[in-house]
Amino acid sequence: MSGDGDLIKLYSRRILALAADIPHADRLANPSATAKRRSPLCGSTVTVDVVVEDGRIADFGQDVKACALGQAAAAVVGAQAIGRTRAEIERARDELRAMLKDAGPVPAPPFEGFEVLLPARDYRNRHASILLSLEATAEAMEKAEARVAG
Repeated sequence: MSGDGDLIKLYSRRILALAADIPHADRLANPSATAKRRSPLCGSTVTVDVVVEDGRIADFGQDVKACALGQAAAAVVGAQAIGRTRAEIERARDELRAMLKDAGPVPAPPFEGFEVLLPARDYRNRHASILLSLEATAEAMEKAEARVAG
């Protein structure tokens, strides 16, 4: 990073407020499936538990051990995950990845809260941490659906 001003901009009050108040920040006792994702670059990890009913997330829990950016992203996911289908989670993941890596638009509702992470575009070393919660949620959904199918 180029200086203290950049760090202050990157870790804005909104990002820090999200990071301090992550919804559904507890693991579930009886999940349909669990997935853990880790960023090899920084060591951040997110473990997601889902209960899936009729193809939608009926309950959601996550254990987040990440930087403030990863925590803020997990807060957005935690606020919106319940009621979502795997396709909606995967779309949000792909849109967030495009926003960060390809200067794409902010993800569509209900995941427009990722707009707060626009300043992180310039910090490629943080992208993996930001994506962890959505990646783990998509993987957990896939595992839950495979259990039902098989």
